Amino acid sequence: MTAISGIGAATGVSDIMHLRQQIIDRSQALQQVHSGNAAIAITPSESTGSSFTGALKSALETVNQTQTHADAVTGAYETGQVTDIAQVMLARQQSSVAFEATLQVRNKLLSAYQDIMKLGM
Repeated sequence: MTAISGIGAATGVSDIMHLRQQIIDRSQALQQVHSGNAAIAITPSESTGSSFTGALKSALETVNQTQTHADAVTGAYETGQVTDIAQVMLARQQSSVAFEATLQVRNKLLSAYQDIMKLGM
């Protein structure tokens, strides 16, 4: 078994956190528009949407890879191939943090969607 590389997991988590920040920024802009305090009109471009979609897909794939790696390391520990429990625990923790960040992004997306639906009423 090779050693755990935190670079891939950190990149995935940082991508998710970047997406989360984009969602928060857009949500705040929507709230300003809804309250009538917006100084400029918001016009999303097509490239913004496609890059957001690509970034979200990439982040989800990274989270999936992190979870798959944690499962593989856990299985290797259970069969005696890996004897370093710290390596197993680190992989499980990275997987847990990545999944939790994904849940937070999902919650923000749902909140933004609900805000948009309220604007249409």
